[in-house]
Amino acid sequence: MKKTTTTKRPGAAVSAHALAYSIVPKDLAGHMYLVTLDIAAPDAEGQIVSLPAWIPGSYMVREFARNIVQIKASSDGKKVALKKLDKHTWQAAPCKGALRITYEVYAWDLSVRAAHLDQSHGFFNGTSVFLSVHGQEMNPHVVDIQRSDDIACNTWRVATSLPELKAKRYGFGTYIAANYDELIDHPVEMGDFALATFDAHGISHDFVVTGKVPNMDMERIVADVQKICESQIAFFEPRTRKAPMDRYVFMTMVVGEGYGGLEHRASTALICNRTDLPVKHHAEMSDGYRGFLGLCSHEYFHTWNVKRIKPAAFANYDLRHENYTSLLWVFEGFTSYYDDLMLVRSGVIDEAAYFKLLAKTINMVTRGSGRTKQSVAESSFDAWTKYYRQDENSPNAIVSYYTKGSLVALGLDLMIRAETAGKKSLDDVMRTMWQKFGRDFYERSLSGKQQGLGETEFESLVEQVTGVNVRRFLDKHVRGTEDVPLASLYADFALQVNDGSASKKASLGVRVVRDGNDCKIANAHEGRAAHVAGLSPNDVIIAINGLRVTAADAADSLATALGRYRVGETVQIHAFRRDELLTVQAKLQTDDVPAVTLTVQAAGKAASLVRPSFQKPGKK
Repeated sequence: MKKTTTTKRPGAAVSAHALAYSIVPKDLAGHMYLVTLDIAAPDAEGQIVSLPAWIPGSYMVREFARNIVQIKASSDGKKVALKKLDKHTWQAAPCKGALRITYEVYAWDLSVRAAHLDQSHGFFNGTSVFLSVHGQEMNPHVVDIQRSDDIACNTWRVATSLPELKAKRYGFGTYIAANYDELIDHPVEMGDFALATFDAHGISHDFVVTGKVPNMDMERIVADVQKICESQIAFFEPRTRKAPMDRYVFMTMVVGEGYGGLEHRASTALICNRTDLPVKHHAEMSDGYRGFLGLCSHEYFHTWNVKRIKPAAFANYDLRHENYTSLLWVFEGFTSYYDDLMLVRSGVIDEAAYFKLLAKTINMVTRGSGRTKQSVAESSFDAWTKYYRQDENSPNAIVSYYTKGSLVALGLDLMIRAETAGKKSLDDVMRTMWQKFGRDFYERSLSGKQQGLGETEFESLVEQVTGVNVRRFLDKHVRGTEDVPLASLYADFALQVNDGSASKKASLGVRVVRDGNDCKIANAHEGRAAHVAGLSPNDVIIAINGLRVTAADAADSLATALGRYRVGETVQIHAFRRDELLTVQAKLQTDDVPAVTLTVQAAGKAASLVRPSFQKPGKK
């Protein structure tokens, strides 16, 4: 661990118009933060304040203001009336002096998107706890993160990428942000967490783990993540190896079951299963740990792609309502392509493991019929209402701009490499977008000159950088719903796509889950046996041909029951829909789970696919 220091941001002298916040864990058992906001020069006509409705990176309106339990205002010790204007906006009555707003925030969302507080730790995103002061968003924002009086907090420390003002590193005290946008882009973790620090090309990185992980191999995690970070910094800045932030923090919450991450400009909040993290003296690479490293890689890549290279619609967020773009397949899909690619480029996994991950993604995309009905451009635009609000019919109705977007990136990369004889690749496109849109994004934002990728700009940018016309490709696979033709594209690189016909096992074409003691249908795939027979999601299967289907492990139990029969046979199924008994006849079909694999035919050619375009074969 590095020596703790007290730092001041250059030019961060606190002006008289700085907004001053304080936040303290008021009631750990009640999951309540107490927040105070002092406004030195409120609007003479009545100051308006509001809380964001959504958080950047998670495209769903979440109505964070619903968690404000009570709110009041005062000036010079006297009460000031607050009028609620809409679901997340208030206006204070005019007052002559400084205005103080005090409010309580309920924090019981154990995710990376909101705020959480109990006796074990505290976590919050600024979008959940810090009111925006209308008209003063560009003023400096000072935050005093205070320790609770609760004895459970005696050993707590603070992890955040917010620049320290008077606080010591990892300590309670004051932190500073240049404006509101920066304030809400640095989440905070408080607790008795595990901490390790490493350098990546001269930039200090903290790795923070909250939660119980017996015999966690932190040394291995840090060594692997360091390689990933250095590879990504070198990818975007191959000459200077200069990162776009002064410091970076990984904040990981460990739980019994959970997975996810949310990117920020100099940090990320992660959540993972306890079993995903490696154990000391166990050298094998588990699927869970490989997936966790992919998550770290994904969120870190966002430091460039989406936090600084942005769609034009996100250059100036409006956090009161949805901000629409049809380009999430570029910003999430391309990031999903490069996250695993950076694992192999950094040496964390080998090429064989990487091609297995690619095959897994191909199978995931081809599993759902929704990909034939919705394009990834439409999926991007509809993220607010469809992708982030999935239901039991989603596999039949939508496509993921993450997974299919990653295959679009792969297809473009293969196409560009083939048509330029390896002289250009998607890497060159990413670095050009970085230079044009991302490199100085936040510096330009201070003067209002920031810009983002236009909705129709990507196509011409690719041609400008590589000389390859990608219009037909985008028409078919981005604006249209055709599958990316990976088999033909891979042929040039001696990598064979084996269609891997689905297994001959009998299937109903459903995904089931255990619900208490019940085997419940979660998804019924369109046109498959269960759907044709009349079964629906949420139906509970209780028997097949008179024999009970148990719920000890719903999927295994159903597979065992169906294992008695052959494809084409008809079985009688008893099921409950709500409290009504159904009896249906289902003609069993073959299992339609895709089973694509990738076979390397010439190691040298296939290996060229994972090399950065600026790296010549044989050099590192």
